[in-house]
Amino acid sequence: MSNSKIQLAAVIYGKDDLRMEERPVPLPGKGEVQIAVACVGICGSDVHFLQEGACGTFVIEEPFVLGHEFSGTVTSIGEGVTSLKIGDRVATEPLVPCRKCDLCLTGRCNICRNKVCFCGTPGFDGGLRAICCHPANFCHRLPDSLTLEEGMLLEPLAVGVHGCERAGIKPGSSVLVTGAGPIGIATLLTAKASGATKVCITDILQERLDFAKSLGATHTLLVKASDDPQTVASKVKDLMGCEAEASIECSGSEEALSVAILATKPGKVVAVVGIGNINQTIPAFHALLNEIDIHFSFTFRKSHEIAIELVASGKVNIKPLVTHRFKLDKAVEAFECAKNRQGMKVAITCND
Repeated sequence: MSNSKIQLAAVIYGKDDLRMEERPVPLPGKGEVQIAVACVGICGSDVHFLQEGACGTFVIEEPFVLGHEFSGTVTSIGEGVTSLKIGDRVATEPLVPCRKCDLCLTGRCNICRNKVCFCGTPGFDGGLRAICCHPANFCHRLPDSLTLEEGMLLEPLAVGVHGCERAGIKPGSSVLVTGAGPIGIATLLTAKASGATKVCITDILQERLDFAKSLGATHTLLVKASDDPQTVASKVKDLMGCEAEASIECSGSEEALSVAILATKPGKVVAVVGIGNINQTIPAFHALLNEIDIHFSFTFRKSHEIAIELVASGKVNIKPLVTHRFKLDKAVEAFECAKNRQGMKVAITCND
């Protein structure tokens, strides 16, 4: 539903075609709340949509409003909503499953085949606008101690939480993280909070490695896309003084995934979080010979509650992740900043 009011929104039409245009202000339907969007983070998947017109098998066919990492304040309540009230500050989960299928009923709602909504992806408008509506059951009330910007960062942190769960990180683990972008940093922070004593992180940009070091990485390794994966894996093991007991690939690079597999201890796990090419070549025989389990990790499930607790308790400080801030009417410039990998997380403010 919508009313006669209009608002500015960042709408993607296809490859290299992001437009600022007027869209109707939506009204909350049954089970929904209306949210005054505070801030939206630009994710690597958003950049994929802009640069390629697709992200994996998610292909742009019709224009939609970008933005799946966002927080805001409830401004109106739809029919049947009792869990939230006007004025509540919330962080949202973008993926809304059917909650009826066998996957949902067995706790695997993140891979539901009958998704009701996945906001900010083809077919579903996201949060890069002043006002949006979202199912109340997928809005998390923020503790008073968290800012709305931290609320926005809970989404990438939840991705890190789920990735670490998929990798089986435990106290004392030695962990390899490939890719020191925002998701890699969120994974580093979660791994440290989970008790990992050694975390080595790799990237092709030294400034990102320096950032990771400042947030607790025990080892960093600068790599090039052309590097031989076996050579890089050997360097990782030399730096750590051991093989990784868990590896988490966060860059989407085929070479980085190969490094993760080759650097992991036999019998242990590689979790794949990064979005790369639809088909990839990996050292499969090495993984078979050493019974290295490869666990793919898609978004999150019941991870926001953990992410909120990690931040509220002080175990994780996510504030440093935001390095660049733009107003909504400068969203196109914000995406140029993100495309050029300037800083870490680029945030767009939609309401003061």
